[in-house]
Amino acid sequence: MSDLFIDLKAPNGREYKQPIGLFINNEFIASKSGGKITSINPSDESEIASVYAASAQDVDDAVAAARTALTAPTWRDLPSTDRGNLMIALASLVDKHAETLATIETWDNGKPYSVALGEDVAEVASTLRYYGGWADKIHGQVINSSPDKFAYTLREPVGVCGQIIPWNFPLAMASWKLGPALACGNTVVLKAAEQTPLSILYLAQLIKEAGFPPGVVNILNGFGQDTGAAIASHLNIDKIAFTGSTATGRQIMKMASVNLKDITLETGGKSPLIVFQDADLDQAVKWSHIGIMSNQGQICTATSRILVQQSIYDKFIDLFKAQVKETSKVGDPFRDDTFQGPQVTKAQYEKVLAYIESGKSEGATLATGGEPHKDANGKGFFIAPTVFTGVKDSMKIYREEIFGPFVVISSFRTEDEAIERANDTTYGLGSAVFTENLTKAHRVARRIEAGMVWINSSNDSDYRIPFGGVKQSGIGRELGEEGLKAYTVAKSVHVNMGTRL
Repeated sequence: MSDLFIDLKAPNGREYKQPIGLFINNEFIASKSGGKITSINPSDESEIASVYAASAQDVDDAVAAARTALTAPTWRDLPSTDRGNLMIALASLVDKHAETLATIETWDNGKPYSVALGEDVAEVASTLRYYGGWADKIHGQVINSSPDKFAYTLREPVGVCGQIIPWNFPLAMASWKLGPALACGNTVVLKAAEQTPLSILYLAQLIKEAGFPPGVVNILNGFGQDTGAAIASHLNIDKIAFTGSTATGRQIMKMASVNLKDITLETGGKSPLIVFQDADLDQAVKWSHIGIMSNQGQICTATSRILVQQSIYDKFIDLFKAQVKETSKVGDPFRDDTFQGPQVTKAQYEKVLAYIESGKSEGATLATGGEPHKDANGKGFFIAPTVFTGVKDSMKIYREEIFGPFVVISSFRTEDEAIERANDTTYGLGSAVFTENLTKAHRVARRIEAGMVWINSSNDSDYRIPFGGVKQSGIGRELGEEGLKAYTVAKSVHVNMGTRL
């Protein structure tokens, strides 16, 4: 066991034991192949730790454990209130270990520690507690058909759920998926992103400590083409839930079709934010900045296309640039005054820089940023907050998801033009509208083709409210009561009360 944990000391001085094994049946084990993946600190490009990477054989073992746990009396017959209490106990443990979890999240993801602690980890505990409260409120219904039949439905678990989470919000996305799955009585095989493999393993310890039976939650690290593909195509997994890019989502769908798995996808976005001339301009600027620049721009719902009415366009740009200069302090994510840390990996860093060059070559105007932002030692995957204006709708930077601190600002004249251009995309995840005219706000909200619309705010999501997209931004919904629907199936029971043959 000693070789499955290592002692680490984070840049903020916090010391802890980091699990590095695969978590199967409530135990950490080495992978069968012995293969590992390495976590890199994006702030200084140094290695943090290497953890075991699961092979297809390891996935088989995790799925077998989940399948056994699904029908074991310790889980199947556990009263629903007790199941919810386990989740609430886990939420309390997350609160207790919040500083360590946030430290790990910042270290291998790069997000500011203040955000990891005050927003991400806090959301994990809240989401688990919320769904723990739902566990004993999931029920079917009695259906009145005729005096000769008594009919009712049961809401039963889907079964063994494969869950694949992204690197931008590792712990938060895990809670979004674990919460409803466990509340409904499913078992889980969860794969973390290979870029951020550490925090989820620490959470695994807390799952065991909370009292979940062996095999209910199994957590694997590994590469997408190996571990992820094995999960998506596994014949003994009943459902796949995936958050990530649209391109990968398509591949997941293809692989999941082998046994017609139930599927939930939350994929890419190029979300519009519309600012009308009657908006509260100060608030529109501040929310627009949060909507794209928070979390280093690495948010699927980032409002990365800002459309501003022509009469206030120039003023908005001046105010937005000033907001970036005043607020977007780039640097060490463990410093209290840092707003923006590094991009998560070198690959993501280089991708954003390539889009900057694309914007320049296509003739857009670089208003601010557009360059690397290195620390004193020339290290780290930092990029200066980047704003392009004079952008045409045909440009790559206007149409493609970039996933960085990178925004395009364009002007429009009429409401109809704004809506048409907002909807001119293959995506449909988030959107935002700024106006003091609430009649207009609700009218525009109905016409925007997106799963979510924020009115006079941006990206202030809530675990009690459904989250998801339309078009190529995904299938199904997570969070809120709606999120439970993805993790149960309806069974109809017909009782003959008098029909005789």
